[in-house]
Amino acid sequence: MKDKVVVITGAGGVLCSTIAKAYAKEGAKVALLGRRLENLQVVADEIAKDGGIAKAYAVNCLEKEAMEEVRKSICKDLGACDILVNGAGGNHPKGTTTSEYFNQADVDDSDKISFFDLNESDVDYVFKLNFLTTFLTTQVFAKDMLGRGGIVINITSMNAFRPLTKIPAYSGAKASVSNFTQWLAVHFAGEGIRVNAIAPGFFVTNQNRGMLFDKDGKPTARTQKILAGTPMRRFGEAEELIGTVMWLSDDDKSGFVTGVVIPIDGGFSAYSGV
Repeated sequence: MKDKVVVITGAGGVLCSTIAKAYAKEGAKVALLGRRLENLQVVADEIAKDGGIAKAYAVNCLEKEAMEEVRKSICKDLGACDILVNGAGGNHPKGTTTSEYFNQADVDDSDKISFFDLNESDVDYVFKLNFLTTFLTTQVFAKDMLGRGGIVINITSMNAFRPLTKIPAYSGAKASVSNFTQWLAVHFAGEGIRVNAIAPGFFVTNQNRGMLFDKDGKPTARTQKILAGTPMRRFGEAEELIGTVMWLSDDDKSGFVTGVVIPIDGGFSAYSGV
């Protein structure tokens, strides 16, 4: 990784900030992209404190022109992108149903969201936040890889393999990222650009913490179901993503690997429940 330029979107989050620190520890120069500069700067400062090189860039990954300007700044500050990690994404409460299974009472209750209450604009937002950010960011930064090769790593989810109840928009959006990963791998194979993805299972992040634990820090009923469906019976740790990400980033060790989506899920995808 020495002197490689790594661009990471969603870099202010728990998972991608951990990945960013791992790249920097291996000698890469890391560009941290996200919407909140203050969150990104915390990560950049931590990397610098440990002797690494990182710079924060506030940008909305749904705004292509703004990303083009950031790309120019990165090229000037750090160099052309060698590795792109598409980590921007997430869910939205309005793209989520109240109940796991259809219940007519939810339709009649204004305080609950049934499938028929899901708003087109909210579902569209979730798809944009996950698929379109990946699409646009790759359009912008893969240009740096043309003629010299490079690596794209998308972050999808176990929802892409097995959709979870209550979150149809997020599950569908992540499935589209997995499919897009395969498409890109084929499209850019002749350019020496490898495109793969990791599919994390259940990790505790700032975004899902409120769903997994109540205000007293006790596991919710949904957490109990998640752990019951995970053979290792625990949540993953962000650091447990690093080995796979680094392997996919190393042409010497994974040079013939492209177009795959690798689950990192404690056995969730292998377990039938019986």
